[in-house]
Amino acid sequence: MIFKRKIFSKIEQWKQNHHHEALLIKGARQVGKTTAVREFARANYANFVEINFEQTPEAKQAFTGNRDANSVIQRLSLMGYGPFVPGKTLVFFDEIQSCPDARTAIKFLAEDGRFDYIESGSLLGINYRDVSSYPVGFESQIDMYPLDFEEFLWAKGVEADTLNNIKTALTELRPIDDFTHEVLMKHYREYLIVGGMPKVVSTYLTNSDFNETLRQQKIIVDSYRLDISKYAGSQKTKAKRFFDAIPSQLAKERKRFILSDLETTGSMQKYEDSAQWLADAGVAYFSYNTHSLQMPFEHYENRNLFKVYLLDTGLLCSLWSGNIQWEVMQGNLSVNEGALTENFVAAELVRHGHSLHYYDHKSRNELDFLIREKKFVTILEIKSGGDYKKHTSLNNVLESSSDSIERSIVFCRANVEKNTDIIYLPLYSAAFL
Repeated sequence: MIFKRKIFSKIEQWKQNHHHEALLIKGARQVGKTTAVREFARANYANFVEINFEQTPEAKQAFTGNRDANSVIQRLSLMGYGPFVPGKTLVFFDEIQSCPDARTAIKFLAEDGRFDYIESGSLLGINYRDVSSYPVGFESQIDMYPLDFEEFLWAKGVEADTLNNIKTALTELRPIDDFTHEVLMKHYREYLIVGGMPKVVSTYLTNSDFNETLRQQKIIVDSYRLDISKYAGSQKTKAKRFFDAIPSQLAKERKRFILSDLETTGSMQKYEDSAQWLADAGVAYFSYNTHSLQMPFEHYENRNLFKVYLLDTGLLCSLWSGNIQWEVMQGNLSVNEGALTENFVAAELVRHGHSLHYYDHKSRNELDFLIREKKFVTILEIKSGGDYKKHTSLNNVLESSSDSIERSIVFCRANVEKNTDIIYLPLYSAAFL
């Protein structure tokens, strides 16, 4: 099943403006990178040359020796790739992290200008020492993620006009009509347990047996564990331990990741490389503590204090025991301390280009997320239960630091409502922030 994806417009923009630059699409495995490139090529090029360096490792030989465009294209042609027609051919290097020499050659290929080039990689950090020269100035980069909630709604058949009306209501802080709100909450609960991995969404939409959807989620999780074992090198034991602990750490009331829970001597110094590996692989998002409501947040962050989210709520849901999926679909969004709803917001923020930070000063007045909107700080709180107007920490911060805050938003199960200092928005509206 081919889905409408936002990345198509980004690739189209690159094609119109690339000026002898290749395009590198980064993202975790199985988020749909290869499918997106194939569909784009089908619609825009007469010829498409696809080379997957993991499936056909012999293709790496085309990049040994001279790396000028003529030499590389000649070797690829001798290997059976082609046809290469100037101005009408897209060349796609998939899993380019497995061929560092190809990454180095991109500069010369793109500069040559006869063909367009797209690269795709899932674990681009694993061989970074082997890339002798990065194609700086000859490569644009974009990130790709699982389907976000809006893309999930597209897949479910929700019309663009309906979504535009919803966005307008949210922008103007007008309540959404009750019927639409209830339908969106149902879709939202579905999205929490299905997530946005294309294979999983396709399975869910074509098969009424949710057990098959869950099976597909577990296959993906297992593939991530295999990647850790295969590529994480000396960090594989700690990285796997870190990865497996994310669901239980998120299910805690405060959700902060405690390294000593992994082992008595656990520390950031010991686990830093493992954590970075998971972040580079795109499977985990890190939210760092900041003790100030000043910007830039990075200047005030404490990287020893952090929360960790998975890239996809459906995968997170599949890792918990018990019938979590049934509870969520019945409206119990507070399962496991509301970890799913908070993970949803974290993932949507990342997909909209925000870095993740939470506020906690001396273990008092913890706030779920701080983001930058223009020159001001916006506070985001997530309330999955019915007591969404009970937010002591937010009240305390507003009383003491209101001058530095532009907006305070509480995402909750209720409809749009605005009080004097606080905006209440439906949980799903984080996708349209």
